[in-house]
Amino acid sequence: MRGPALDIRDLTATHRRRPAVHHLNARFAPGSLTAIVGPNGAGKSTLLRAIAGLHPPDEGEVRIGTGRVALLPQQAAIDRAFPLVGGDVVTQGLWAARGAWGNVDHAGLARAEAALAAVGLAGFWRRPISAMSAGQFQRLLFARLLVQDADLILLDEPFNAVDARTAADLLRLLLAWHGEGRTILAVLHDLDLVRDHFPDCLLLAREGIAAGPTPQVLSAENRLRARRMAEAWDEQAGVCAA
Repeated sequence: MRGPALDIRDLTATHRRRPAVHHLNARFAPGSLTAIVGPNGAGKSTLLRAIAGLHPPDEGEVRIGTGRVALLPQQAAIDRAFPLVGGDVVTQGLWAARGAWGNVDHAGLARAEAALAAVGLAGFWRRPISAMSAGQFQRLLFARLLVQDADLILLDEPFNAVDARTAADLLRLLLAWHGEGRTILAVLHDLDLVRDHFPDCLLLAREGIAAGPTPQVLSAENRLRARRMAEAWDEQAGVCAA
């Protein structure tokens, strides 16, 4: 397995000291394919950002074995009005090797062009991102992931707001990464998709409800518990003190 193990130990991550993820413990095996599910506001995106090192935990820790980490954020978190073209976005995946201001060499350009072709965007190198559909832009972000060649891949709602053909194409790419032994975590809402394609699952409702084989995690009892916890959330509750 080329993907690293991932251990989350007593992780609490807050926004203005109010917990988005609260005392979570979880372990993901090398090369595992895991869906992260839960109600809206359950802390799923915050968890991915904490794993990627973009949201420092208030308590606990994230331990990642050796390997490169890549995060695919939600499209809504990306400003598509910024004057970038397709090639600019894909070559961002080379930053770890060339630095933020380094030039892209011929080998890097070839990798980026091959990645565009692999996601069905050959010829989109100079297409402004503002002129792309939601599906085309999501394909572009997957091309950037291809160039990053990461060992741990974090995906935040990767099939949201895209057409069925794009979702199917991107799912095939994700499953191919899993076949290569990478460790993959994906935030998803479609439970049928999770049951059909994701062997493991983490059910999150700010706290961890269940983790392990998908059929066990998505039991009616666990889903009811997650819903009840979501209904009981008090957004005006006091800060996390423990």
